Amino acid sequence: MKYTQYFLDEAKKIHADVVALRRHFHMYPEVSAKEFKTAEKLEEEIKKLGLTPRRVGETGVYTEIHGSGEGNKTIVLRADIDALAVTEEHICEYTSRHAGVMHACGHDAHTASLMGAVRLLAENRNLFGGTVRVHFQQGEEIGYGARVFIDEGLVDGADRTFGIHVASKYDAGKIALIPGPNNASVDWFRIRVTGKSAHVSTPHLGVDAAYIAAQIMVSAQAIITRRTSPMDNVLIGIGKVSAGTAYNIVASDAEMEGTIRCLTPETRAFAKSQLESLAKSIASSFGGEATLEWKDYTSPLINDKASAIEAQKVARELFGEKNVITSGEPSLGGDDFAEYILKVPGVYAYVGSCNPDVFETGVAMHNCHFDIDESCLLVGSSIYAAYAVAFLNDEV
Repeated sequence: MKYTQYFLDEAKKIHADVVALRRHFHMYPEVSAKEFKTAEKLEEEIKKLGLTPRRVGETGVYTEIHGSGEGNKTIVLRADIDALAVTEEHICEYTSRHAGVMHACGHDAHTASLMGAVRLLAENRNLFGGTVRVHFQQGEEIGYGARVFIDEGLVDGADRTFGIHVASKYDAGKIALIPGPNNASVDWFRIRVTGKSAHVSTPHLGVDAAYIAAQIMVSAQAIITRRTSPMDNVLIGIGKVSAGTAYNIVASDAEMEGTIRCLTPETRAFAKSQLESLAKSIASSFGGEATLEWKDYTSPLINDKASAIEAQKVARELFGEKNVITSGEPSLGGDDFAEYILKVPGVYAYVGSCNPDVFETGVAMHNCHFDIDESCLLVGSSIYAAYAVAFLNDEV
C-alpha cells in the first residue's frame, strides 16, 4: 500500500490539533438529538478545509471529499457525536462544562479522529480517486441517527462503510478488526398487564396484575434457557417494574420495561416473538391481558468478512502485527453503525484507549470517570484516512 506510512506520519503532525478538538467536544457535550453546538463546530471545521458541510436532520453533519486521481469507488466514514446524561466526576482541565452531560462513551474521540482524517484527505486529494462520504452522525445512543443518514440516501451507491469506537478493554495502540458479530441488536419493550382490582382479602374476586407480571418476569428467562440454543447469545433484561396503588388492593395494572439483545437477526426475531407469545398466554391463563410495545434501536452489528480483512491489512502496515486484534468475544452492547453495514458492506473497528497506569482510561464506558489515553486519537485518524485511500485505490 503506497500511502499508508505517509498518512501515519501526517497524522502525527496534526495530532496536537486533534487532541485539542477532542477536548473541546469533551468540555461541551450534548445529548442525543440535541447536538446543535457540536454540529456548528463541525461545520466550522469543515469550511476551514474548503469543503461544503450539509446538515442532516437537525444535528447531523455531512460532507464529501472527491479525490483527483483515477477511480470512481465510494467509501463512507462515520463517527457518532452525541454524549450521555451522566454527571462527570473525573476532574481534569477538560472536564464537562455542561452539568449532567458527559462524553462517557468516547464519541468525542470518534468525532475528533474523523475530523483529523477529513483534514488529511482534503489536503491530499491528489493521492486517491473516488469519493469519501463523511458522516458525523447524531443520536447513536438512542438508536436514531444512522437511520436519518440512511433515509436521506447518503449511503446509497457506496462500496464500503467504516467506523471506529474506542475500547477501554484494549491498551492504546491496539486496534481490533474482527469479522462477524461484534455487537448485539437492541430492542426495547414495554409490557402492560391489565387485571382487575379487589381487596387483598378476596383475591378471587380480582385479577392480580402484579402476580401476572412477576410470572412473566420469571418465565421470560426460560426463553433463553429452554427456547433458544445454548450456543446462541441472547439476553432478556427487565429493568423497570411498577404495579398497584396500595398495599391492600389487588393490582389492576402492572408495567415492565426491558430489552432483548441478540447477535443474529434470526435469534432476534425468534426471541421477540417468543416473549410476546409468553406474556400474552401467561396473562390470559390468570384472567388478565398483556400488550407489548416495541422500539427497534439497532440491528446486530456484523462486520463484513472481506471488509475486515482489508482493514486488517492496512492496520498491520500502520501499527504492526502485534497491535492488530482479529478475534474476540462480541459485546451485547449495541451500536447503530450496524444499520450502515446492513446497507453496504463494512467494518467497525475498536480502537484501544486504555493506559494501565491511568485509572480513568480503564473504566467501562458510560462510567462517570471515563476518559481515554489520547494517543488513541492518532490510531483513529490514521486508520480512517489510510483505509479509505487504500480501498479507493484498489490496494486492499
